[in-house]
Amino acid sequence: MSIDNESATRGLIRGLGLLAAISIIVGNVIGTGVFLKARVMTCNLGEPLWVIAAWVAAGLLTLAGALSYAELTAMKPEAGGEYVYLRDSYGPLSSFLFGWMSIFVSKPGSQASVAVIFAGALNDFLGGAVKHKLFEFHLLGLQVEITTIQLVAVMMIVIFTTINCATVQLSGQIASVLTAVKVGLIVFVGLGALLFATGGNMQNFLMAEQGGSCNGVSDSVRFGAAGYSFASGFAAAMIGALWAYDGWNNLGFVAGEVKEPGKNIPRAIIGSTILVILLYVGVNSIYFYILDPTTIAHVSPDSSVAASIVSRFSSLGWLEITGSAALVIFTVGLMISSLGTLHTSIVAGSRIPFAMAQNGLMLKRLGQLSITGVPITALIFQGFLASILALTGSFDTLTNYVIFGSWIFYGLATSSIFIFRKRHPELDRPYKALGYPLVPVIFLLVTIWLLVRTLIDTPKESFTGALLILLGIPVYYIFIKRNNSFISKAENG
Repeated sequence: MSIDNESATRGLIRGLGLLAAISIIVGNVIGTGVFLKARVMTCNLGEPLWVIAAWVAAGLLTLAGALSYAELTAMKPEAGGEYVYLRDSYGPLSSFLFGWMSIFVSKPGSQASVAVIFAGALNDFLGGAVKHKLFEFHLLGLQVEITTIQLVAVMMIVIFTTINCATVQLSGQIASVLTAVKVGLIVFVGLGALLFATGGNMQNFLMAEQGGSCNGVSDSVRFGAAGYSFASGFAAAMIGALWAYDGWNNLGFVAGEVKEPGKNIPRAIIGSTILVILLYVGVNSIYFYILDPTTIAHVSPDSSVAASIVSRFSSLGWLEITGSAALVIFTVGLMISSLGTLHTSIVAGSRIPFAMAQNGLMLKRLGQLSITGVPITALIFQGFLASILALTGSFDTLTNYVIFGSWIFYGLATSSIFIFRKRHPELDRPYKALGYPLVPVIFLLVTIWLLVRTLIDTPKESFTGALLILLGIPVYYIFIKRNNSFISKAENG
């Protein structure tokens, strides 16, 4: 059966062109990390050049993974991404656990997070007029407070879930528009700082952080603190940067809906990753040109380095770009950017339960499609989970726990390229990973190093994340007893 016929049989419509495919990735990747992580990374490493080095290293690691994923996704352009690669290489249990984590923790947690960020930014923009306490209650020993901020967040989840229930073509068009705003916001901050911001000194790159507050940064990974080591600091900075790069793998989830997948998928994955690296390294370099490292380390966790720089904009002739006006533009842009992340995350995330339901490993209804070829039941289910997390405020805890597990699956999925090359040399590969086998080996070695450092530096979060994943094992055996045919499919690859 050909790829296109297979997609047609399943009902998915290949309605995403190259621009929409790039927008899915860039829209997922660019969120708030590029505006927030400079402070923490400066506290981790102390010196601007090392911070820039961490951004470059994390970008190159992401690119190494993207090169491998481009081959895998072009070879298997089906809905589900890593779920498909793991299913056909390591077997059903690994793919189920990946899907379990994605469906119940990482995807709805991410969506709840960006929806609340939007609502909080809207509240700040309107001078606190949005936030009102409605009621509070106790749940499993925890005090849960419901405010209008959370209701606005839920409203955004409902709105964008509804939009995604229309057609995949409409979803792609909206993703393209919102992604353009994201890129424009970074360009606005970067070029605006060079043109309008007061100050600016190349000597800042040769300075070291001294006495910044570094609120919320652990002493074990804080530059200059007792017990600090460069290895721990660099690993922590890398993890911060990788969080900002996270989302580069999301096109695989909607691969079954990309036009001309053999051509467009590799171009989109590799091109968008390079674009994001250039934007991130460029704008962070401008941060340090405008502000010295101690000032950056002293920024409040409730604000961002980008906002501090934008507030320094001064008027320049007829443009009249003042700090207050620029801050308004930045705040509105940040709100739109968070909605773009929400939109593309909803698009990508809903295809995982759809793919699992097609294999009988999730409720059968999650595999249903609308008359326009959209997994509408999976979308509604995902939106429900994200809304619950937004209301309870538990998404931050869950997403912190799942970072460790996410990189385990990234490593496993990347390593599957070796398995497919050995087991199935006959498969059509429209694109072959550049630098194979060296590039995926480097990705795997650095991933192992990061996992080990994370396990050492944050053992509680790491073990809790692993436990959340392992809780899916009994659920897997419940489903697998109902559908033994899935094992045969997984074994046949």
